[in-house]
Amino acid sequence: MEPMAILSIFVLAVFVGFEVVSKVSSTLHTPLMSGANAIHGVILVGAIIVADHSHTNLELGLSLAAIVLATINMVGGFVVTDRMLEMFKGKKKGADQ
Repeated sequence: MEPMAILSIFVLAVFVGFEVVSKVSSTLHTPLMSGANAIHGVILVGAIIVADHSHTNLELGLSLAAIVLATINMVGGFVVTDRMLEMFKGKKKGADQ
């Protein structure tokens, strides 16, 4: 595929993704984040499998970078989901004192 076509698809995907996510109500963000975390877990497992099958140092380096980035993305998603769930909990009695 031509590089300009790939860049065009990427830019269009960014705009469509932004529009779709911005239209989601705040009560649906937590279930969507949970689904995204599951997807990131699958991506992490895929990166580990790719690292296992790498033959050159370049392949190994890129797959290890993919493992690190996928781990950061997955852990960050769980942190954000936890913070969002905390917003829906009521205040504890005695916390204001």
